[in-house]
Amino acid sequence: MALGLLSESVVFAEWMGRCGEALAPFVGWSLVDVLGDEEALGRVDVVQPVLWAVMVSLAGLWRSVGVEPVAVVGHSQGEIAAACVVGGLSLEDGARVVAGRSAVIASSLAGGGGMLSVALPVGVVEGRLGGGLSVAAVNGPSSVVVAGGVDALGVLEEELRGEGVRVRRVAVDYASHSVEVEGVEGELAGVLAGVSGVSSGVPFYSTVTGGVVDTALLDGGYWYRNLRERVRFEEVTRVLLGEGRRVFVEMSPHPVLGFVVAETMGAVGVDGLVVGSLRRGEGGLERFLRSVGEVFAGGVDVDWEAAFDARGARRTQLPTYPFQHQRYWLTSQRAEGDVSQ
Repeated sequence: MALGLLSESVVFAEWMGRCGEALAPFVGWSLVDVLGDEEALGRVDVVQPVLWAVMVSLAGLWRSVGVEPVAVVGHSQGEIAAACVVGGLSLEDGARVVAGRSAVIASSLAGGGGMLSVALPVGVVEGRLGGGLSVAAVNGPSSVVVAGGVDALGVLEEELRGEGVRVRRVAVDYASHSVEVEGVEGELAGVLAGVSGVSSGVPFYSTVTGGVVDTALLDGGYWYRNLRERVRFEEVTRVLLGEGRRVFVEMSPHPVLGFVVAETMGAVGVDGLVVGSLRRGEGGLERFLRSVGEVFAGGVDVDWEAAFDARGARRTQLPTYPFQHQRYWLTSQRAEGDVSQ
């Protein structure tokens, strides 16, 4: 879904190049080469670093058209990208975290568990858990992810389906954000040693803590907690909405969180705008510019000259009617006076 932008946008290609250089010391593959390789992208230690690079590069593209973040929030590994976008982590440290952590998942966690998306409130879900299962993420008022052993997940899935509850297996074979992660804490500590953050001028809303975190605290220990602890996405969304945030732009190759942000908006009774960047099957510049148009229509300033710079666009006058070759608009100076009589 990023291949179109890679060939059509100089800005996106430049950011992907920077991310590829940052990843190179930690992976044995080329970022550009694996983008169209479905087999390679089926590996967690490939797809997670690629997603990180695409998210960071999309943020760079949005910035190039004048859309700047006033706050950032990331979901699970999305926090790594969010930290890089606001300068809380260098690209090099971001690459180290996402590549090293996904390699540990692939070697030590994969094959030992799974995750299940459940369309129920978290309180109801917690009352149904057993067999070592735990809530991995609370994404919205009725959007919860459960993690744990495959057999226990299967039992829960069958029970809920029988009750007419909408459930869906997440396409992974590991149990992130569960007790299973504690078994690789030592391994992760070695991989993440030396990672350090710096303070950012843009607020970083943590889905680990549920509030703003100084990015100077984003060391290796934080990134272990990010993988081990529950993702508190709904909680952070409510905080942002309570502070008056009304426009959310998702940096991803396909919008997967926008609907739960909209669900939370509905639950708290506020109106807002949620916009993706690309879509499955629509990964080019045309789709991106449509998203830019949606943001602009929602009241966000956009640098349209920059947006169309690479496409050879130019300003033009609106056409006259077919039967009218001159305009006869009335022109007058601004008048002031009492019009109450």
